[in-house]
Amino acid sequence: MLILAIDDEPKMLRLLHKAIEEAAPDAQIMDFPLGSAALAAIKKEKLLPSVIFTDIQMPKPDGLALAVELKKLVPDAKIVFVTGYDEYAVDAYRLHASGYVMKPVDAGRIREELSNALAFMPDESGKLTVRCFGGFEVFWQGEPLGFSRRKTKELLAWLVDRRGSSAGAEEAVAALYEDTSMDELKAAKQNLRNLINDLKSTLHGIGMDDILIRRGSTLAIRPERLDCDYYRMLEGDMSAVNAFRGEYMEQYSWAEITKAGLHFEAFRNKKD
Repeated sequence: MLILAIDDEPKMLRLLHKAIEEAAPDAQIMDFPLGSAALAAIKKEKLLPSVIFTDIQMPKPDGLALAVELKKLVPDAKIVFVTGYDEYAVDAYRLHASGYVMKPVDAGRIREELSNALAFMPDESGKLTVRCFGGFEVFWQGEPLGFSRRKTKELLAWLVDRRGSSAGAEEAVAALYEDTSMDELKAAKQNLRNLINDLKSTLHGIGMDDILIRRGSTLAIRPERLDCDYYRMLEGDMSAVNAFRGEYMEQYSWAEITKAGLHFEAFRNKKD
């Protein structure tokens, strides 16, 4: 596992390196005094870090701007901000940061953030990896799963949200085509059939046909075939509870009801 440590203060960088080394003794650690140096190394050496710990207040690019560029170069890398100022927390979470550590750092906090960050790395155990916190994303064997249609991905997201509960065509159309009138219903149902066939084809392409269940006119998924942060949270997995930052399938309006429930679930689990 490759971990990058970025801080423009030499003393802080040494402390960060030491804390990471103690928390993850088997990891390869690379230190950078500037974000620009880290970006250059990633581009030149084709680095694929699993986790990046970066200060926020640095010469340009600062940590927040750096995170935007890092997400473009290494989208699967987990970014953990390390700072002496808590005023940046909101901005950090808007960037879907995996964690936020206050200085001075110690091995315990770094170990906790590594545990949270790595809990949802793309799974290679034969399950489809699904991330619901933040935006909805799907991975197969460490790579993003491609969808030929945006609505096909939304259909899968909606089925994941239902956690294996079967649904008929009318219910699916109401969620995916919420402004459909009675006159447009027939066309919407045909569109849904096309989406189902497209989803079947996408899953067949990776040998995961059995995720989708069709019984008569109903449709569902097999939750046990997914490695899903949402499901883990409902099972009481504290890594998943801590990973929930208040955002759930943000691109879909129908997900708001589940999102509200997750806020209560997170509060209940942390209180217990």
